[in-house]
Amino acid sequence: MKVDTDPQKINEVLTRGVECIYPSPEALKSVLAGGRKLRIYLGIDPTGKLHIGHLAGLRKLRQLQDLGHEIIVLLGDFTATIGDPTDKTATRQPLTREEVRKNEKGYKKQIGKILDLTKANVRFFSNEKWTNKLKPKDMLELASRFTVARLLERDMFQERIKAGKDIRVHEFLYPIFQAYDGVTMDVDMEIGGNDQTFNMLAGRDLMRTMKNKEKFVLATRLLVDPSGKKMGKTEGNMVNLDESPNEMFGKIMSWPDGLVAMGLELLTNVSQGGIEEIKKLNPREAKVRLAKEIVATCHSQELASLAEKEFNRVFQKKEQPTKIPKISLREKELSLVELIVKTKLASSKSEARRLVLQKGIKIDGKVQSDPAEIIVIKKGTVIQAGPRRFVRMQ
Repeated sequence: MKVDTDPQKINEVLTRGVECIYPSPEALKSVLAGGRKLRIYLGIDPTGKLHIGHLAGLRKLRQLQDLGHEIIVLLGDFTATIGDPTDKTATRQPLTREEVRKNEKGYKKQIGKILDLTKANVRFFSNEKWTNKLKPKDMLELASRFTVARLLERDMFQERIKAGKDIRVHEFLYPIFQAYDGVTMDVDMEIGGNDQTFNMLAGRDLMRTMKNKEKFVLATRLLVDPSGKKMGKTEGNMVNLDESPNEMFGKIMSWPDGLVAMGLELLTNVSQGGIEEIKKLNPREAKVRLAKEIVATCHSQELASLAEKEFNRVFQKKEQPTKIPKISLREKELSLVELIVKTKLASSKSEARRLVLQKGIKIDGKVQSDPAEIIVIKKGTVIQAGPRRFVRMQ
């Protein structure tokens, strides 16, 4: 496949949703314009489900795939068992191999919604394939190329030291293993969120010392909420890529208005001119456009339109959804709090109680106010938690 050197497409790669490029945008532009085919990778640790935050990196990969470059999606099944300490104020709980395997189920299908897997220029690798082959002498050789002072530069480690919290040795090893991935695959470029910049630059340093080769690093902007926290599984505000169209649409519609422009830039194919036009719409209409674009990408255009109609039914006309999950319980009577937990509308009694006190629980359309009230469970009763979650008793 011939490399495309179209200046407009290259400019899109270098600017859209990009936080920073190393060693410089000009250096990468020169290589891309020169027609040299690059080997480019994005690493994803299967520590949970793929979520909307992954779209920015995957879309950047797709831009480069369309230009004809070689694309690698690296599933970090080894590094996921360690846990990336990035932005973590405490040591992560290590995952078992079985947990990692469960998490990555369906990844390839979902990634195929963004990348064109019918093309020969995209491949999937797993880093346990080579990392598990490292012997103690290999690890010592790798570790000798890094200094403790360099690794301690990470913001989260500095914060832990100030707070008197532990830093485990295996957390130091994470950027070393990530750096080794790039060297092993002999890549020319790595893409990741800007929270991964430290790790990616560690890989750039290792590539230079072990192979005397330049490795470009492209860090994308993160989708962050108004408080500056990234939208993801750790913060509890994620939208999973495998969620139903209705759930996905509803969650996006609940986002703050200030996220719309950033979401359109990072997560969709809408042109810059199109984004400027959408920004002129009223906030609700702009958010609908964003939600439809994302649902169409993850599902289909038809399902995106149906999700919009369903959203309008439930939120504008205050009607019940056309499809409500059904659940049956052995108990005939339960306190309201117990019923909410049993129907999985809340994960704990404290959360259920909070929902009731915030007037977020309805039974057959009536707001409930007493967490201790005994509810007689009847067939056909509809319980609603918040604006989007419903269950029907059977």
